[in-house]
Amino acid sequence: MYTATAAVTAPADATRDTQRYLTLYAPLVKRIAHHMMAKLPASVELDDVIQTGMLGLLDAVNRYEESHGAQFETYAAQRIRGAILDGLRQADWLPRSFRRDLRRIENAIAKLEQRLGRAPSENEVALELGIPLTEYQTMLQEARGYQLISIEDFNHGDGGDFLERHCGDGGANPLEALLDRKLRERLVKAIAGLPEREKAVMGLYYEQELNFREIGETLGVSESRICQLHSQAIARLRSQIRHL
Repeated sequence: MYTATAAVTAPADATRDTQRYLTLYAPLVKRIAHHMMAKLPASVELDDVIQTGMLGLLDAVNRYEESHGAQFETYAAQRIRGAILDGLRQADWLPRSFRRDLRRIENAIAKLEQRLGRAPSENEVALELGIPLTEYQTMLQEARGYQLISIEDFNHGDGGDFLERHCGDGGANPLEALLDRKLRERLVKAIAGLPEREKAVMGLYYEQELNFREIGETLGVSESRICQLHSQAIARLRSQIRHL
């Protein structure tokens, strides 16, 4: 995890040197941007993500107060991620037709799980969708960024999406919402029910923070295959928690 020089303290008053902190924490922006790029379609440019993240960092520098009760780096990371997510949402980088395809996958998985009483295989999902396995795997491969949507469009019936509730001006941490008891219990149960290979991918990516290439090397499969497994795992989880 990126850590600023220990001797440097977080900005505390109006006299802080904004440029100094932008320079100091620029590596944090780049680290977050690179990690999020593994979740995004190839059409998204890294430089654009970094630029948006820097705006989030600037916002953090301007807004931070020690009274928030958080370390500056923690607070800045929240604002950086929030800015990047908002920027991606506003750019509408995922075509509506693709969103429909992803919902079709979720619905097919949900139906099969109810019918079979277990997690369906890729072949079974493809058959339910009425498409060849290779076409289904291509859909999964193209679904980089699927996890972003799964967080972004959770709807609790209040007319607002996840980001509006948890990445707003209040600086709330999106991770805090995932710790909501009901949702956390559903997630834990859903993750426990994933096929072993998909569960391993999720653990290596989210707990050990390996990228898809590193996970592929660890599991002895290609990076593209890891992308497919990750997207399918997200589809399984999403099919179970999206109606909370």
